[in-house]
Amino acid sequence: MENIHVIVVAGGSGTRMKSALPKQFLTIAGRPLLMHTLEQFAGVFPDIEPVLVLPKDHHSTWNDLVIEYSFKLKHKLVSGGETRFHSVKNGLAQITSGIVGVHDGVRPLVSADTIRNCFEKAASIGNAVPVVQLKDSIRKLDSVGNSQALKREEYVLVQTPQCFRVEEMKNAFNQEYSSAFTDCASVMEKAGHKINLVEGNSENLKITTPEDLQYAELHFSAGSNSSSPL
Repeated sequence: MENIHVIVVAGGSGTRMKSALPKQFLTIAGRPLLMHTLEQFAGVFPDIEPVLVLPKDHHSTWNDLVIEYSFKLKHKLVSGGETRFHSVKNGLAQITSGIVGVHDGVRPLVSADTIRNCFEKAASIGNAVPVVQLKDSIRKLDSVGNSQALKREEYVLVQTPQCFRVEEMKNAFNQEYSSAFTDCASVMEKAGHKINLVEGNSENLKITTPEDLQYAELHFSAGSNSSSPL
């Protein structure tokens, strides 16, 4: 496989977590959540050197945690930008070639299978985005509160890591920023690339609420992080 890189973006706050500490620094299974996330990739690709993108004012907190928890995984620390788009672009500036995955720092439950499948698919056909199918029924709301039932089989939930060829991704991120860019896939799609979907794992949720944190704690305590079928 080509050179493998990962950009881990962690610019969240603790608002919905009801915490003064940014959620990526909260503790799961005895260590900061973000450390678990980075180590998921090192577990699949031992030689990988993650590019960690954090807001500039979070750098000192992270560096203190690295010392406190004797975190040894080699990584590059980069300052984030005004939006996720700009943060990813800052991370891309550290990479020259190969395949790059962009992952949310607060998704520590991504499985080895999901990581491996995304990178292998991207190396084979250009890009890969992990998804899982909806389990619940869904309805669409309009501006006045009316709702309409939708076919859930026509929708999927999008996860990370989203993997692309570095050169193509850099070209896509040279376009003008749009508020419609909610993730890397939307940026690449706007640049004319067809997005390829691969199976994600249902545990790979974005830790946002106290309930999510409790779920992750239980998951790590159980010692399980395998992929689940769609």
